[in-house]
Amino acid sequence: ILVQGAQMGLVLLLAPLLAGFVRKVKARLLRRRGPSLIQPYRDLLRLLRKEVVLAENASWLFRVAPYLIFAATWVAAALVPTFATGLMFSWSADLIAIIALLGSARFFLALAGMDIGTSFGGIGSSREVMIASLAEPAMLLIVFTLALVAGSTQLSTVAAFMGSPEVGLRVSLGMALIALIMVAIAENARIPVDNPATHLELTMVHEAMVLEYSGRHLAMIEFAAHLKLLLYASLIACVFAPWGLAPPGLGPAGYAVGAVAYLAKLAVGGALLALFETSIAKMRVFRVPDFLGAALMLGLLGALLLFVSRSL
Repeated sequence: ILVQGAQMGLVLLLAPLLAGFVRKVKARLLRRRGPSLIQPYRDLLRLLRKEVVLAENASWLFRVAPYLIFAATWVAAALVPTFATGLMFSWSADLIAIIALLGSARFFLALAGMDIGTSFGGIGSSREVMIASLAEPAMLLIVFTLALVAGSTQLSTVAAFMGSPEVGLRVSLGMALIALIMVAIAENARIPVDNPATHLELTMVHEAMVLEYSGRHLAMIEFAAHLKLLLYASLIACVFAPWGLAPPGLGPAGYAVGAVAYLAKLAVGGALLALFETSIAKMRVFRVPDFLGAALMLGLLGALLLFVSRSL
């Protein structure tokens, strides 16, 4: 129980830190000083202290949606093994269940964006649903590829198999990794799909849906966005870089080694994301389907290769 609770608290603690680390590395790459690493924590605390301003025609869904989005994202992020496998709730850490939780959070966010009836909210929600219509099938095909290789969609089983010498180099897993990175970029509204630091109505997707939120409601949504970024980083590290994960029944020393390895993976992933975002320009909105269509095709080809030959 303590180890499972530690993992649930760890994702809450590290999610804003990962976002702050990415911003800091991007600023350094652009030869700027940049904000502090703990600036996301300060922003969340500042929003929690502010008063909530609601539109006159806001329904109960508009008030409840931020808490539902945060809860679904937190549960999904806490189910992904970070420093250890085989924990108390590992039986529910299924890839399809995690996709369902993320889809539920996206559904409520899109509904909340349309609830007030503003043009920005409608634009953001329609673009979010358009992105989801391609990202979710691509994610399911990635799951099918991993399931065909590992024989399971349960993350602890997948991580144990991927860390064994039976895997080797496979073309299908390489395609699945590239597709998962592309889906993660789109799902987290990062460059080149979206720019999280802009409020231009012609380009924004996520920011358009949350323009009407303020105070603690906006804090919950921003925290959920940080958790989502951490979730995808943890998922990539768990499946494709499972080194350092403590097996079931290991003592505190093994958990400590796993935590250090997890922090190192997050640092590498955050640095690579910052480097990628500073070296590429944002694409136009109507090019996003082509970007996600490539991820969908990579996932499909990876699954088809495994049907042709299990060694590919």
